[in-house]
Amino acid sequence: VKYSPRCKIDRLRPPSPPAIMHYSEHEAALLAEKLKDDSKFSEAITVLLSWIERGEVNRRSANQFYSMVQSANSHVRRLMNEKATHEQEMEEAKENFKNALTGILTQFEQIVAVFNASTRQKAWDHFSKAQRKNIDIWRKHSEELRNAQSEQLMGIRREEEMEMSDDENCDSPTKKMRVDESALAAQAYALKEENDSLRWQLDAYRNEVELLKQEKEQLFRTEENLTKDQQLQFLQQTMQGMQQQLLTIQEELNNKKSELEQAKEEQSHTQALLKVLQEQLKGTKELVETNGHSHEDSNEINVLTVALVNQDRENNIEKRSQGLKSEKEALLIGIISTFLHVHPFGANIEYLWSYMQQLDSKISANEIEMLLMRLPRMFKQEFTGVGATLEKRWKLCAFEGIKTT
Repeated sequence: VKYSPRCKIDRLRPPSPPAIMHYSEHEAALLAEKLKDDSKFSEAITVLLSWIERGEVNRRSANQFYSMVQSANSHVRRLMNEKATHEQEMEEAKENFKNALTGILTQFEQIVAVFNASTRQKAWDHFSKAQRKNIDIWRKHSEELRNAQSEQLMGIRREEEMEMSDDENCDSPTKKMRVDESALAAQAYALKEENDSLRWQLDAYRNEVELLKQEKEQLFRTEENLTKDQQLQFLQQTMQGMQQQLLTIQEELNNKKSELEQAKEEQSHTQALLKVLQEQLKGTKELVETNGHSHEDSNEINVLTVALVNQDRENNIEKRSQGLKSEKEALLIGIISTFLHVHPFGANIEYLWSYMQQLDSKISANEIEMLLMRLPRMFKQEFTGVGATLEKRWKLCAFEGIKTT
């Protein structure tokens, strides 16, 4: 493939530099970070120069450009420190080279001394002709190398002496004054540059402090708003919890009130029943004394009277009867039904309570009796005996109650 001369020239040209990005606050912040990085300083300073030449500096962006120019000025100090470091490394390298060369020359002297001692007659006569020839060649070669190394070392020392003599010649009054004046001027210029740099740094720090204050105020306002929202949410949750607790307490209070009313009704009913029984007993005793009935007749009259009273009581309880409140009550009813089923003549509440306590130690006799009274179609209460032998027993009447329903 043949190329035209112009194409060949274009191919030989170096590649064009990358396009410089347009100015923006984000790009300026990235460029400021690059100016502080030694490895990216050359690329960053080129972009900064292009932006300034394009006229991107205005009142709004002046602070950012000022900080970037300040970073460029700070790089001068880094360059001077780097130069001083390299000069120090060069002096150390020279000193190390001179010391190494001195050590090499010392070893050459020792090797040449060995060759000279070998050529003395005391040892020379014992070597063969070929060995003598080789030793002589080695001695001459070592002496040449030693002389060359010695000449190089002497040259280094002469240069150091010349530098020292130049420094001594500079001690003349006129040269000394010139040197002092130039040193003072350089020192004054350095102090001026340092003063300007410090003043610029102070301005930049002030701007940064203002920005930090503004950011802190915004952050404080945001945190204050968040704190208020969190406190409000916490108070709302607390109020909801308190409302739920209040509702629960009210429900418990209503339950306790209903239980208290039931207990009062039961107490009044029991007192009325007791009065009726006392009157019945008195009447029964009078009938026995006057008519001379037997003991069995008095028991039958007592049982009939108690049955009538129980029937009236069951009618009242049936009006107030409620359904089961929990699974525990259903379980208690099943156990009590099984117990009374195997006791067809009934059992008093103490006997029933002692049996149930073996299964549940927390249950009370009053709780069992209240449960039995709530279910008049399953359990009925009968009184047997006369006088001191009068006893109240509970019987299972579920099989009779289901026939009457």
